[in-house]
Amino acid sequence: MAESTTGKAMYAVHQGTYVLKLIGEIRVPICATLDGFIETIFQDSQLHSVLIDLSETHVIDSTALGLLAKIAIQSSKRLNQKPCIISPRPDVSRILDSMGFDQVFNVIHEAPVKSPQMSEVPSRSCSQGDACEKVLEAHRILMELNEKNRETFRDVVAALESDRIERAKDVPPCQDAKRHLM
Repeated sequence: MAESTTGKAMYAVHQGTYVLKLIGEIRVPICATLDGFIETIFQDSQLHSVLIDLSETHVIDSTALGLLAKIAIQSSKRLNQKPCIISPRPDVSRILDSMGFDQVFNVIHEAPVKSPQMSEVPSRSCSQGDACEKVLEAHRILMELNEKNRETFRDVVAALESDRIERAKDVPPCQDAKRHLM
């Protein structure tokens, strides 16, 4: 299974519907895998809809949330529809609500009746510099969703952009941004 040190990503495809199931703690280490899979989804000419199952997600960080928002934005552009998120866990649902996901997803607060046969999402490794770029992109996407997110993540994005400049000077990446994310 595609695993980070804390979580797993599984998927199924049926008649153009992609089901992405995130299990455990979904944090930065799995985000290169998720981002690569999102690219795969939207390159599929048979794509009809996307469903994200968070029924077994215990923790999800803002970078992973940004990548889920990317799915919503791409679904809106390409399919002219909102993807669905299954989120029966109140703690995870509160996070989704606080990010404004109810505006860009159809959020279902009940556990799925039946899960399809799932396969592993192919794992992708990521350098620290690439990880910082994914974190930056994800937070910019979250900022696009609403004014509250713009305010919440403004300092994080500014720190990550500053780190990008420092990386170009061969300074260790993501140091200042890590302070803002903690």
